[in-house]
Order: sequence, then structure tokens, then C-alpha cells
Amino acid sequence: MAVPKKKTSKGKRNQRHAHWKAKAGVAAAKALSIGKAVLSGRAQGFVYPIATEAEESDS
Repeated sequence: MAVPKKKTSKGKRNQRHAHWKAKAGVAAAKALSIGKAVLSGRAQGFVYPIATEAEESDS
């Protein structure tokens, strides 16, 4: 089993944690952008179900 040779410094740990947290902000901004595009009808290349087709197939 692999064992680290030296203890990771607090600065390196904090840097890794900050990078991990920053990725969440980027993902949230991207999701918001896609949501706005879908609602405004500007979405291109994004496939999503339309409610009218689902209702017709259920009947």
C-alpha cells in the first residue's frame, strides 16, 4: 500500500481545498447559464424534454 513520504504542509492542503471549492462556483455559473438559455429559447446543442410531447405520449 502506498504511503506518503512526508507530511503535506498546511499551505498545500489549503490550496487544494480552495481549488476544490472554486470548482463549485464555476459549475454553478455554468448551470445557471444553461438554465437561462433553455428558458429564453436560445439553447443550441442542448437536448432537453419538452412538456407537450410528454403529455401527448401519456394520453
